[in-house]
Amino acid sequence: MDGSQGEFAFGDAPVEPDAVRRFLSDNPQFLKGDTGLLAELGLSVASSNVVEFAPLARVHAAHQREAEQRALLEETARANFSAQAQTHGAVVDLLDARSHADLARRVDELARARFGLAAGVIALESADLPPAGWRHLVEGQVDLILDGPQRLARMGFAPTALGLFGPEAGEIASMAMVRMAIWEPSRQGLLAFGSSDPEGFTPEMGAELVAFFARVVERTAERWPLL
Repeated sequence: MDGSQGEFAFGDAPVEPDAVRRFLSDNPQFLKGDTGLLAELGLSVASSNVVEFAPLARVHAAHQREAEQRALLEETARANFSAQAQTHGAVVDLLDARSHADLARRVDELARARFGLAAGVIALESADLPPAGWRHLVEGQVDLILDGPQRLARMGFAPTALGLFGPEAGEIASMAMVRMAIWEPSRQGLLAFGSSDPEGFTPEMGAELVAFFARVVERTAERWPLL
């Protein structure tokens, strides 16, 4: 090519860039139909009417994937932060309880207000009446509800647990329940949350967060003697 005149030399005859441009404009299939030439030029046909710069397209696609992954990570981080904040607030609420009855009320309130559930319940196996606001269970009923003496938690729908929720039982479509042991000698108890959504709690879900709340309830309840 002669840089001063802007011409290409093809054999002995110069070829002007404008002539090449006009030829390709008048004969688009000449370039689009020659895949070998397109590959040498780093081009590809994206559709019937578009010639794509393949390297640039790959870079753009990679940037788009990175942006999507970054957005997903940011969304996950926000969700985790929100969950941690809700959990922290719920624990503070429980630790502020002033009595057994107040603790039961706070469990129900945090279930409804913080987590959008239908109910939260504390239940206790006892020969006598449990503290005010707690559900009364007979001996062995925790094992029955959890479906075995070795099970510490149960997620999903359990018909045997509907009685825990009293007047709200008709709304409950799934439950999250964790065994508790309170006082010395220990009394068997249960922390239960009920959801009106059948998919709110499922057997595949982990029970770690509910178990954490159960430990908080245990320690808080032991501040006061069982009368």
